[in-house]
Amino acid sequence: MPDPHERAAELRHLLNRAAHAYYVLDAPVMEDAVYDRLYRELSELEASDPALQRPDSPTQRVGGVPAEGFTNVEHRVGLLSLDNAFNRDDLQAWHERLLRVLDRPDDTRLPLVGELKIDGNALALSYRHGVLERAATRGDGARGEEITANVRTISSIPLRLQVNNPPEWVEVRGEAFIPDATFAAINAEREQRGEALFANPRNACAGTLRQLDPKVVAARRLDFFAYTLHLPDDAQPSSQWDALEWLNTAGFRVNPNRELCADLAAINRFCDHWEQGRHELPYATDGVVVKLNDLLLQDEAGFTQKAPRWAIALKYPAEEAPTRLLRVGAQVGRTGAVTPVAEFEAVALAGTSVSRATLHNADRIAELDLHLGDTIVVRKAGEIIPEVVRVLPELRPSDATPVQLPQHCPECGSSLVREGDEAATRCVNSSCPAILRGGLRHWVSKGALDVDGLGSKLIEQLVDRGLVRSLADLYRLDAALLASLDRMGAKSATNLVAALEASKQQPWHRQLYGLGIRHIGEVNAKALAAEFFSSDSLATAALEAPEQISELHGIGPEISASLGQWLGTPANQQLLKDLRSVGLSLEASASEQEAASQAGADTDGVLRGKTLVLTGTLPSLSRSEAKALIEAAGGKVSGSVSKKTDYLVAGEAAGSKLSKAESLKITILDESAFQQLLEQSQ
Repeated sequence: MPDPHERAAELRHLLNRAAHAYYVLDAPVMEDAVYDRLYRELSELEASDPALQRPDSPTQRVGGVPAEGFTNVEHRVGLLSLDNAFNRDDLQAWHERLLRVLDRPDDTRLPLVGELKIDGNALALSYRHGVLERAATRGDGARGEEITANVRTISSIPLRLQVNNPPEWVEVRGEAFIPDATFAAINAEREQRGEALFANPRNACAGTLRQLDPKVVAARRLDFFAYTLHLPDDAQPSSQWDALEWLNTAGFRVNPNRELCADLAAINRFCDHWEQGRHELPYATDGVVVKLNDLLLQDEAGFTQKAPRWAIALKYPAEEAPTRLLRVGAQVGRTGAVTPVAEFEAVALAGTSVSRATLHNADRIAELDLHLGDTIVVRKAGEIIPEVVRVLPELRPSDATPVQLPQHCPECGSSLVREGDEAATRCVNSSCPAILRGGLRHWVSKGALDVDGLGSKLIEQLVDRGLVRSLADLYRLDAALLASLDRMGAKSATNLVAALEASKQQPWHRQLYGLGIRHIGEVNAKALAAEFFSSDSLATAALEAPEQISELHGIGPEISASLGQWLGTPANQQLLKDLRSVGLSLEASASEQEAASQAGADTDGVLRGKTLVLTGTLPSLSRSEAKALIEAAGGKVSGSVSKKTDYLVAGEAAGSKLSKAESLKITILDESAFQQLLEQSQ
């Protein structure tokens, strides 16, 4: 009788090889019946002895028990987005910038790689000793959501790399997507079940990857193309083309429609071909990615703040469609800003049906010379946001009337106001239902009071029924009343009351941010709360000594004026009293005050009042860890270098920030010098 461990290893090898041939090479090497028999044998072996289970076993693709949620993880190598080119002039300008950065003559021919830009969702895959260890979404480029269980269900992603003696670690980047035929089949199944249809393959893919149940992900048959490889320095290929070949050899599906081009002229021919050829592909693409082939030159070119200099995405022209303007409505935001919205006959754009688009403000309406009944041209900006591009005045009906922004609030009827040179027109009635709804959504949001269970639909019910007329009224709700509302059971109501009660303990800076005062974001709220330990002390300064606020580092007169206006309004003064009456402190706790005072005392003359910028990769600190250390020491972290920057903390691949800091003669610190500076503040 064969050894179970040896037999399980043999079965894993046979099944993984067969899956690679079927899903990646499209060249089956094993009949389905044989595959199924071997798969059952492996499943039975693993069930009889859990010690036989391995992460690279094909049985791990079916998905385990549903997850309770996703956790954020830090990428070993950042997953940056690309700068976009929207026409050939943009592409030419990028190439010229690249030559200047590399200090090459204008007539230098740089080998480039052209790859199709797949319209899906970026993934970061981490392999340890050749076995898939972790998969994550792009997130903010530095951190993403860990979705390993879901990614294991994608058959074109190898669970074990097909290379001998794999490096200790391998990082792979690529695009998950849903092929057109698969998408059509999914929607057909949903239609039969009476479920809402997915708008397009990209949205369906994004929603699928965030499913808590991996079995749902497996059923939707996602696919994957790999396009970027990161290895330890001693194993890294010398070119992007070689990296793609390595990925192909290792068992990944690499898009075959790629080309190594001798120069920009060849890239232009590649782009010309696929602008038309993309319509024949079995999956959606929205452009071409152009990369410098030589990886050493890539390192030399470096990065900007958000993207590599050595690559760019040439986006296909946005699809445009003519349609007829039916009416112009208006939406009121939480700050009272009134946004006009065009409503038109529905048109299909980028895979979705579109019938509404924002017009931004009165100036945009005037610029378009918009009339009711006009034939307008609509497109999706960046393939996502619908916008009105232009009007076709030659098709205008003779009786068409000009569109004007309303003079009165569509929600409460109050007169609208446009102050000074502001683009926005506003409702200034603090009792306006729209402002109230927006204020409530902001108050309970993650960055503010973080109240779970109070979504937009429930907020609409509470406001429309007159049950909540201010932020304070939220804390007067009881479980019995909430349970009587639509889609609210007794348990949900009890949980919401508990969540509201718990939110009273949120720190003072979150309460300040939650008030929704114009220009007071999370960072500014923290800075103000560290100096003024209560709403009373903040109001005294704003109304009697605004210079105390405007002179704070990073605040300034605009924020000071906004605070003075808000805190000086009688209705807002009453709101603060009401919030205190229902149990909100609107002040820093003793521990918060001590921490703020200690931070100030510890950093006098070192980081207090200093602005630092982070760039590149530090040897032992992540970007978030370095930022936390700076803020804990009283400093402020900025995203860009300017004359107001005090220090630049630079790691590997520092890019343009380093050059700019050098030109401005700003003090540059490596991690060692940065740590020494922090030690001086202790």
